[in-house]
Amino acid sequence: MPLFLFLTICAVLMLGYPVALALAGTALAFAGLGHLLLSMGVPVPFEARYMSAMPNRLYGIMTNQTLLAVPLFVLMGVLLEKSRVAETLLDAMALAFGALRGGLGISVVLVGMLLAASTGIVGATVVTMGLLSLPTMLKRGYSPALATGSICATGTLGQIIPPSIALVLLGDVLSNAYQQAQLAMGVWSPKTVSVGDLFVGALIPGLLLVVAYIVYLLVIAWLKPESAPPADREALKAELGHTGSILPLLIKGLVPPVLLIVAVLGSILGGFATPTEASAVGAMGAFLLALVNRRLSLPMLNEVVRTTAQVTSMVFLILIGATLFSLVFRAYGGEELVKVMFEALPGGVVGATLVVMLVIFLLGFILDFIEITFVVVPIVGPVLLMMGIDPIWLGIMIAVNLQTSFLTPPFGFALFYLRGVTPPSVPTSAIYRGVVPFIALQLAMLLALAAFPGLATWLPSLL
Repeated sequence: MPLFLFLTICAVLMLGYPVALALAGTALAFAGLGHLLLSMGVPVPFEARYMSAMPNRLYGIMTNQTLLAVPLFVLMGVLLEKSRVAETLLDAMALAFGALRGGLGISVVLVGMLLAASTGIVGATVVTMGLLSLPTMLKRGYSPALATGSICATGTLGQIIPPSIALVLLGDVLSNAYQQAQLAMGVWSPKTVSVGDLFVGALIPGLLLVVAYIVYLLVIAWLKPESAPPADREALKAELGHTGSILPLLIKGLVPPVLLIVAVLGSILGGFATPTEASAVGAMGAFLLALVNRRLSLPMLNEVVRTTAQVTSMVFLILIGATLFSLVFRAYGGEELVKVMFEALPGGVVGATLVVMLVIFLLGFILDFIEITFVVVPIVGPVLLMMGIDPIWLGIMIAVNLQTSFLTPPFGFALFYLRGVTPPSVPTSAIYRGVVPFIALQLAMLLALAAFPGLATWLPSLL
């Protein structure tokens, strides 16, 4: 029955029904079926008592202090997107690095990294970078595959570089799974893992990916100069409408977002604020940036607040649906089934982790990170953590894995986002070819994390 429940939900999702309603509706139907069969005397392994926990679960979701960071980080990201901070930053970076071979590609990666650390929204970063940088790169003679591949890969950095909304949601789910695993093992004073721990753990892998992207672009520019030619700085100045020294533009474009990132991440790393409090600092900082740049208006503010409310409502509705699914799954003995399956796998912990990573990677083609975080992680997380896996390492592995699946043809979400803003002259096959080397770099990062868990766990343990 648990497997049938999971397959039914996958089928309903493939039919195109909204995720939150598909999760809740299918789970309720199976709960009703369990009650009906029990009342008819059919010996179904359905523990009806689990359903009585639903009101408390819903109340817990709506009063969760950690999840309060979601609307505030979304507000911060949308404000920065609408106030066109990325545009000024990209102009400054293009003028600073454009004269080098592969310089425009490097500027895209650096701006994408700063946007990822500022907004944490993959779709917004990919679309923004596609609209602003792709025409310039193509005009300057860049290979369409290299240009689109670097934009797609850079956009997915929002999944791993903190403060990422994905890490906020993953941190909350893993925290519950870790406590559940310890209680199941008889540890009555369980250790905790927080969103802040995941933020710190993601710093080194995220920065290593940025370095890997830049090194790859430099190598391609050296081996194939025609794929990433240097741009004429004066022509670039004229095109961007900038005269005089680059330094003022660089300061204007670079300093505000860097200060905002330092305020948000610095307050968390320094122990001055929780991620929820830091998200409020970030939202206020983004508001002040828009005000200083004279981009704040009532129509813009109305659009920002409306978008934030829509995204937040979607996240919480999916969480409610996933909670109901999780309860029904457990009521049918699904948790025990997963545990037995994992223990039967060859290779022990390594085999179980490999299977989970493969399943998450494949689900990343059809589900967003929110659904995977709320549906899959609560099922497999406690079982893996009971096997002795470090929760921070597991969280970072899942985040990098999802980042890779969002980039992988033919179903990667980042590819669809970019295709929507790419000129018709650039074929879809060029986008697919362009992302392949970056997928290889991300898989190499996954292997490095598997071989050296300290890449994710050393900094949190130090702090």
